[in-house]
Amino acid sequence: MQMAACKRIGSTRWFLPAFSIFLGLVIGGAQWKGGDLQTGLTSLALFVAIAAVLFLGGRSETIRAIRGDGRDERWARIDLAATAITGTVLIVVIISACFYEWANGRDGSPYTQLGALAGVSYLVALVVLARRG
Repeated sequence: MQMAACKRIGSTRWFLPAFSIFLGLVIGGAQWKGGDLQTGLTSLALFVAIAAVLFLGGRSETIRAIRGDGRDERWARIDLAATAITGTVLIVVIISACFYEWANGRDGSPYTQLGALAGVSYLVALVVLARRG
């Protein structure tokens, strides 16, 4: 019951624009607290602009799919493929950064931890999904 309610809230046209503004406030506030008010305001403005595009772009099939209120099986497949490609690129970058750090006499941190986290999360997901299917 709770999962269905969360999916309903997450797939409304309001959720992602509101979440974008929330992220802008958090990131902007963190940058301001760190002593960089100008960058904080720029970050907030960027996230407000993203929220406006997401909210006002309701006629675009792509924006509706990103927001979650225009999803169907086709967009679920596209999302899954895009997520897999993103994960592959990120893992290649993490491994490459780790090798670069090692080649320059450093310990590879934080790339070794990120690589280990990616590997463990993949294995856990593989086991869980295999048991469910």
